[in-house]
Amino acid sequence: MIFVLAGTQDGRELVQELIQAKYPVIASVVSEYGKQLLAETQLQINDKPLDLLELEQFIIDKKINLLVDASHPYAVNVTKNAILGCQKMNIPYIRYERPALSMPVYDKLHLVDDYQAAAKQSALLGATIFLTTGSRNLKTFKQSPYLEKHHLIARVLPDAQVLTECMELGFLAKDIIAMQGPFSHELNIELYKKYRAEVIVTKNSGKIGGTDTKITAAIKMDLPIVMIDRPAIDYKTSAATYDEVLNLIKKMI
Repeated sequence: MIFVLAGTQDGRELVQELIQAKYPVIASVVSEYGKQLLAETQLQINDKPLDLLELEQFIIDKKINLLVDASHPYAVNVTKNAILGCQKMNIPYIRYERPALSMPVYDKLHLVDDYQAAAKQSALLGATIFLTTGSRNLKTFKQSPYLEKHHLIARVLPDAQVLTECMELGFLAKDIIAMQGPFSHELNIELYKKYRAEVIVTKNSGKIGGTDTKITAAIKMDLPIVMIDRPAIDYKTSAATYDEVLNLIKKMI
C-alpha cells in the first residue's frame, strides 16, 4: 500500500496517476475541500493531521510499504515527520517536489528566509501589504511588531474555517479576498489595483501555485515583491515529475 501526502493540486493529480498505474493508494489531505476533490476516486482518504507517533501507527495499521510526500513545498513539519517516520518504520520515502520558479532580474524583488523576515522586510517597503502566502502563517504577519501600523490584505481559499481564522486574527471582511487560484496575470493586476497594494508578499510555489503571474503582475505595476524562499531540506530521494515518481516506485516495491 502506498501512502500519498496529497494536500495540493499536483498531489491529487499524482494520486490519479498512481491509481491509473494500478497501485493501491491511500491519500492524505489537509482540508475538507481537498477531501471533496478526491472523493470521486473512491480510494481511502485520511483527512486528519498525523503527528509522528500517529503516522507510525498509521503505517502499521494500513500496512503502508512506501510513502510519497507530495505535500506543499512549504509544509516543513509535515515533510520532516514523514521523513523521520519512514526512517523509523524502515519504509521507502519519495519526495515529489514541484519545480521552483526561476526568479527574474528585478531590482524590487527581495528574497527572505522565512515569514518573520518577510514581515520585517515588507514593513520597510510600503503601507499596504498584499499577502498571497496562504492562511497558515497569517498570524505571523498580523502579530508582527513591524506591521502594527500597516494595512494587511489577505488572499486565501474560500473555506469557512479559513475565513473564521482570518476574522479571529482581526482581519476585516473588506481586507479578505476569498478566491480559489491560481490567478491570471490580468486578474492579479486588477486585484492589486483594487486593494491599492504597495507590497506583494508571496512564496515560490511554482507555476502550478500561480507564482509566475503574481510576479509578472507586480513587475508590471512596479511593485516591490517579498519572496519567501523554499526551505532547505535534504530529501535523499526526490522527483520533479509524476513519471519520475512512478519510475522510483517501480524500483522500490
